[in-house]
Amino acid sequence: MINPKDAHLKPQPMPDADSEIYWRGIQEGKLLLQHCPACGHVQLYQQAICRECGSERLEHRASSGRAKVHSFSVVHRAPGPAFKQDTPYAVLLVELEEGPRMISAFVGPDPSVVTFDMAVELVCEPVGGGVTLPRFRAAGLQA
Repeated sequence: MINPKDAHLKPQPMPDADSEIYWRGIQEGKLLLQHCPACGHVQLYQQAICRECGSERLEHRASSGRAKVHSFSVVHRAPGPAFKQDTPYAVLLVELEEGPRMISAFVGPDPSVVTFDMAVELVCEPVGGGVTLPRFRAAGLQA
């Protein structure tokens, strides 16, 4: 349960042994994917083993950062006080060029421009407190 005094604070990632490399990559502006040399599977959301074949020999490689919007939702009513100033915003399910899908947020002034199959690209956005989050913007836009 959230302490009412902390309701205005957004949740922050808490890296663990499996995800520490991932979050360090995001901090450096790279979305690291796990590649399995044994079977060729590419996975996101770090784990100690390949979800396809069980191999423990996983390699971290930077994603191209290119993706397409697979699904999305524009949020008009904040789920809590911490997100009230962000509305409206778009939550995305993107399919990365390398295959895995991930949930993220759209970076842009108008979330109503988001469409299915829209080309997007990675933006590693500092959000304060030494935390950087992976977000996506319309492809081809300058930072």
